[in-house]
Amino acid sequence: MQERLERRSFIFTLLLVTVAFGLLLQPFFTAIFWACAVALIFHPLYRYLLNRFPKWRNLTALLTLVLCIVVVVIPVLLVASSFISEVANLYQKVQSGEINLGAKVEQVRAAFPGINAALERIGMDFDGLKERLLGGLMTAGSLIAKNALALGQNTLNFFVSLGLMLYLTFFLIRDGNALVALLIRALPLGDEREKLLLAKFAEVTRATIKGNLVVAVTQGTLGGLIFWVLGLPAPLLWGVVMTVLSLLPAVGAAIIWFPAGLYLYATGDSVKATVLMIYGVAVISLVDNILRPILVGRDTKLPDYIVLFSTVGGLLMFGISGFAIGPLLAALFMAFWEIFMREFIAEGEPLIPPPQESPLDELEGLEAPERMKGPKAPTSSSN
Repeated sequence: MQERLERRSFIFTLLLVTVAFGLLLQPFFTAIFWACAVALIFHPLYRYLLNRFPKWRNLTALLTLVLCIVVVVIPVLLVASSFISEVANLYQKVQSGEINLGAKVEQVRAAFPGINAALERIGMDFDGLKERLLGGLMTAGSLIAKNALALGQNTLNFFVSLGLMLYLTFFLIRDGNALVALLIRALPLGDEREKLLLAKFAEVTRATIKGNLVVAVTQGTLGGLIFWVLGLPAPLLWGVVMTVLSLLPAVGAAIIWFPAGLYLYATGDSVKATVLMIYGVAVISLVDNILRPILVGRDTKLPDYIVLFSTVGGLLMFGISGFAIGPLLAALFMAFWEIFMREFIAEGEPLIPPPQESPLDELEGLEAPERMKGPKAPTSSSN
């Protein structure tokens, strides 16, 4: 009895201390997540260097981290600073009246008179829709400008988090295998399940960041480049927006470049509009179909509807890091349920079974009287 009480007391205290430590690390959750993600992505490079220089573990880990900073961190910081400056500048122009959004909407209305008839046919008023659209754009611009200003004011906190992330990344790159083995030994889920879940974590993290992010950045870069070549305003801003939208299935960068092309047609600039439309269809839209299968692979890709909801939910809950955290949580959710269904319900059945022919389909070829009949009685043959 005493031994059982001591064991339960120890487990309770262990859980209490673990929860307290988790709350202690909560302010650094984003830095820890990105340290794990970066270590996973750059770990193959570390293994390659370590095979070349097996006695220099610290040096190869440090070199891997330096390459990560040069290839990823510095370009992201440069783009982020330019993006903040461009957002603030554009918002000030709209606020001062230098850019009149209402007049631009009226230009589109005058160029495409069929818009009014189409909206009236579905019971919508163009003027009311314009007011709601302009209000939404101003709200979004105000929110982006305020967040950009807050980011500029919290520069010290940002660089502290960045420093902690890079510091932790070094140890995760160097000691990642040992930490994974320790985690498998400590968790009470069963070694096979833990290996499966950790493999799913690594798989989806690499696919989301290395694959989807590269595709999104490529589409956003191509979109911003064509905006700059055509002389459209704020090409960096719209390039970053197209990058974010490219992370969402069924949305994509077309939600930016297609209305921009329509606006150019409305203002009479048919040459630029045609160039933008052809470039958007032939270049930007094809990047997803070409790069995503190569970088992500069809086997590791979640269903598009799950990616869409998990990405949007992740962005709303975790901020910009949510584009990676959301699909990761969705993948772990599906992995847990697959394990549960395989081991506790029906062995070998996936969480989402492949489409099968419905029993109702077999009734489609039968006539109504035949369906109402019961099973036929066996006929006896007379000798």
